[in-house]
Amino acid sequence: MTADARSPFLSLHLLETLVAVLPVRDENGQPKSLVYGGFERHMITSQARRRAERVYARNRANAGIGALGGRSMGTRTREWALLTAAELASGHGWDKEEALITARAVIEASGLKFGDPAKKTVANLTKVLIFAPADAGTRIARYIAANADELRLWRDSYLAAQKKTAKKPRRSAAMSGEEPEKEEAESGAASGTAGLPALPKGARDAVLLAIAPRDAVDIALYGRFLAEIADSPNVDGAVQTSHAFTVQAAEQIEDFYAAADDAKLDRRRNALSFLDTADDAGAGMTGYQSLISGTFYRHAVLDRRQLRANLRRAGMEAAEAEEAATAAEEEFVHAFVEAFPEAKKNSTASTGSLPALVLAFEGERPYNYSAAFQNPVDENPESDGGEGPAGQAAVRRLIRHHLFVSKRREDLRSARVLTYAPEIADLLDAAELTGVVDVVDSVKGLTP
Repeated sequence: MTADARSPFLSLHLLETLVAVLPVRDENGQPKSLVYGGFERHMITSQARRRAERVYARNRANAGIGALGGRSMGTRTREWALLTAAELASGHGWDKEEALITARAVIEASGLKFGDPAKKTVANLTKVLIFAPADAGTRIARYIAANADELRLWRDSYLAAQKKTAKKPRRSAAMSGEEPEKEEAESGAASGTAGLPALPKGARDAVLLAIAPRDAVDIALYGRFLAEIADSPNVDGAVQTSHAFTVQAAEQIEDFYAAADDAKLDRRRNALSFLDTADDAGAGMTGYQSLISGTFYRHAVLDRRQLRANLRRAGMEAAEAEEAATAAEEEFVHAFVEAFPEAKKNSTASTGSLPALVLAFEGERPYNYSAAFQNPVDENPESDGGEGPAGQAAVRRLIRHHLFVSKRREDLRSARVLTYAPEIADLLDAAELTGVVDVVDSVKGLTP
């Protein structure tokens, strides 16, 4: 089935119950939250979700697994100069120090800003994360090595001019009569800052081509924004992701923990005198950690037209773009269901959770069902309006909401649900889904 024969948007909705976890936290180490329907809810940010899904798909593709196995993927990092230098040293026999100096100069003169050269920790890192195809460093290194004589001469003059410029105090904007923004803009991206020799055009073109989206499928999916180089293409992402939130009011516990010191306990266990035992009393370390529990609703959308447009702009022919987009959709759904943020994964086993319900359907526009949970689920069976356990109550609400909307929106079609919980399977059997929603038994069954 071609893209033209299907609806342009694939909407995904998921319910999952998490117990005593902390998938994301704020600057104070506390769970993130939002207020919705007049009640505080726990939140897992869309940024955390998108990264987990993107990295999950990338790792599978790089390992030759899944629908995107073997396809080009991207890497988001500030270390492109380091990666380029490593390739120059290992693949082209350059001295490590010269390789790093040259790689940084070439990339910087292409228009990307780097950290303070006086601070070793950031001197060779770009100021912003650059999302580019994973082989960008290899491509830049290959060009530098092939044009070594020309670029060594340029590099020496560039660094000398840079050193000379750094020694001169810059005139203030008031004395020069120019606005700082205007002065910087007029210096040109290709020449870095004013007074420095411009990078040869061929080298700058090679850098821009290397960091261009090209055929990296995850860049076509999730998009990228690179403001520092105006002539390097940005990509509008084809994936929309909402913040996940609990369907019931937020509750958290402050877990007090005591960590044992093994050596201290061994001495205590083998002590020969009372005084030795007393000296080794107490825990090695104590503290608190915040943990949350709840049933989360999360939602994502794939814009099929945008995905194909991104792949075509990256240089793919129509047939290849269609094939890549179909594979990307399958892997996107797989990552949406399987991937999970890895914070505290060892101490809480959060990444082992399976969703209670996944609902997928197509439409002429995206559909977000957050409104189904504006009133938080009351789990108390003895209270007026209590619905019982949040997981099952949320499934009933979500299915009811979708069936209600489906009767009023003619564009909704190909609805499918997947569950990993036997009690939810019983609920689905009892619901009147025939002809409206298909129950599938695998992630693959969620894609048409």
